[in-house]
Amino acid sequence: MEKNKVSIMVSSTLLFFLFFSTCDAIWITLPGSSGHKCVSDEIQHNVVVLADYAVLPVDQSYHPTISVKVSSPYGNTLHHNENATIGKFAFTSQESGNYLACFWVAHNPAGADVNMNLDWKIGVAAKDWDSVARKDKIEGLELELRKLEGSVEAIHENLIYLKGREAEMRTVSETTNSRVAWFSLMSLGIGIAVSILQLWHLKRYFQKKKLI
Repeated sequence: MEKNKVSIMVSSTLLFFLFFSTCDAIWITLPGSSGHKCVSDEIQHNVVVLADYAVLPVDQSYHPTISVKVSSPYGNTLHHNENATIGKFAFTSQESGNYLACFWVAHNPAGADVNMNLDWKIGVAAKDWDSVARKDKIEGLELELRKLEGSVEAIHENLIYLKGREAEMRTVSETTNSRVAWFSLMSLGIGIAVSILQLWHLKRYFQKKKLI
């Protein structure tokens, strides 16, 4: 009974991650006059990213357009589009870090806020499973199990990545603490040396004035 309960819990957890790894469509409201909004995600190296975006006009009497810019962690432009109402971008991450997608209104005669939809897919969610199913001649439960296997691998890679980041942060923290300690000791030593030098100069001054 306990074994079955554990199996159900593990399966539920994996399905939870699979669900949330594929449901990345979000609604964004852009300021009608000025300003921009950005969406960021920390992505590992060699991960496929697919995204579709579209303006959702409230009134058919006017058609606002937006501008889009997607940047890598090192500031390289991966996608740039001006005066668009619909578009998409796709790339494979070349470095690990925070990828940024920024949106702002390019043309808006009415001046009202502009709503847009962004469907952002990463890793397993961005994979063309229809092509995989046709190529490997699989369907139904076997295809879902293949998706679940991909999600498990992605979760495992993310855990390894987070563990590595934690180790890097710990190393940086220890190095910083060590440098701060040396700086404090050096500052204390300089302070003591300056105090002794000041006392020596005061002593010589009083001796010259024959005050002592």
